[in-house]
Amino acid sequence: MVREALPRRYPAGTPKSVLAQIKHELDLIGRLDYAPYFLTVNTIVQYARSLGIVCQGRGSAANSAVCYVLAVTAIDPVRSGLLFERFVSAERNEPPDIDVDFESDRREEVIQWIYRRYGRSHAALCATVMRYQPRGALREVGKVLGLADDLTAQMAKHLGSVLDDPDLLQARAQEINLDLRDRRLALTLHLARQLIGFPRQLGTHPGGFVLTRDRLDELVPVQPTAMEDRQIITWDKDDIDVLRFMKVDILGLGMLGCLRRCFELLDDRFGIRMDIAAIPPEDARTYAMISRADTLGTFQIESRAQMSMLPRLKPKTFYDLVVQVAIVRPGPIQGDMVHPYLRRREGLEDPDCPSPALEAILGKTLGVPLFQEQAMQVAIHCAGFTPGEADQLRRSMATFKFTGLPPPGFLRHSIST
Repeated sequence: MVREALPRRYPAGTPKSVLAQIKHELDLIGRLDYAPYFLTVNTIVQYARSLGIVCQGRGSAANSAVCYVLAVTAIDPVRSGLLFERFVSAERNEPPDIDVDFESDRREEVIQWIYRRYGRSHAALCATVMRYQPRGALREVGKVLGLADDLTAQMAKHLGSVLDDPDLLQARAQEINLDLRDRRLALTLHLARQLIGFPRQLGTHPGGFVLTRDRLDELVPVQPTAMEDRQIITWDKDDIDVLRFMKVDILGLGMLGCLRRCFELLDDRFGIRMDIAAIPPEDARTYAMISRADTLGTFQIESRAQMSMLPRLKPKTFYDLVVQVAIVRPGPIQGDMVHPYLRRREGLEDPDCPSPALEAILGKTLGVPLFQEQAMQVAIHCAGFTPGEADQLRRSMATFKFTGLPPPGFLRHSIST
């Protein structure tokens, strides 16, 4: 299937680097027995496109050349220098996770087709477990203990956020004239603290579909949802990940519907037939509009933070837009990477890459590491990590401030280098 699809992506011939990457990916996919997952996702995507539904894979799946060749994603990971191990890694020993966005107003067509194709005895959405939060816990306990509605509302509003701070709790209670020595009030607070985090009810995952070979109801409890013609399993996505069930994310994105309607208008009004792949990649007038921060209603760059950064960064290419979206995030901001990048982009500071290896990795971002893939590549080329170990490093970097623990192999590589 991949071989047959290659000419569509590379009509002038497939580069050797792409062939090598595809071989590497297919070897790993075969070794880990993930082929059924890729085939299933491809089947769903191709069905949606056969109905004219605009859809697009996103997330770490964009690091896969196989996904790109099969048209599940639209970014060439080899040309962009993306690492497949960010998506699938033998060391991580986790099933792949391909998120596919569909037009929001037509996603239900895809969902119902999945039910028809695989059968309701083999397909269901994941549940989400909604848990008690402080304010909700106070309301529920107050209701059970017979407190007046206005009293529980006052407690939830003023005391819900300070249940774990005795001094602040006492001060807030005095402000609203509550005596916490009252037996029922003290009991309400005590029970509410115990209830926080306890499961309250099940909801429906936005799009996590579980598909099984055996009957689903022989593996996990299944129940209907409030929405007609849908059913969910009573476990959430974390349970599914642990049990290694096949899960396909069928998500909705309103902007894809907007794009489809734009294409239809172009065809109706001007006779211009266009799709996502045919959009001119580097239109000067579009980038001039973006550089003026005239982006209200433009997906990904319409927030106040993005609009304030656009006149400073002045994107001129698609890669500039990639940087623009990435730089307005907590990681680069907290890591003090934004201002060095802007100074270097404006020519006020020279890029600093101490070695040719780092130049190859960080050159496009002027010596400033902005992407997780860059951190992985630095670990591979400068510290001797394997791609799988580099992915573990990436994941550990995200949790280090919570755990304080280095990733596996970090100390060994630190000592050896």
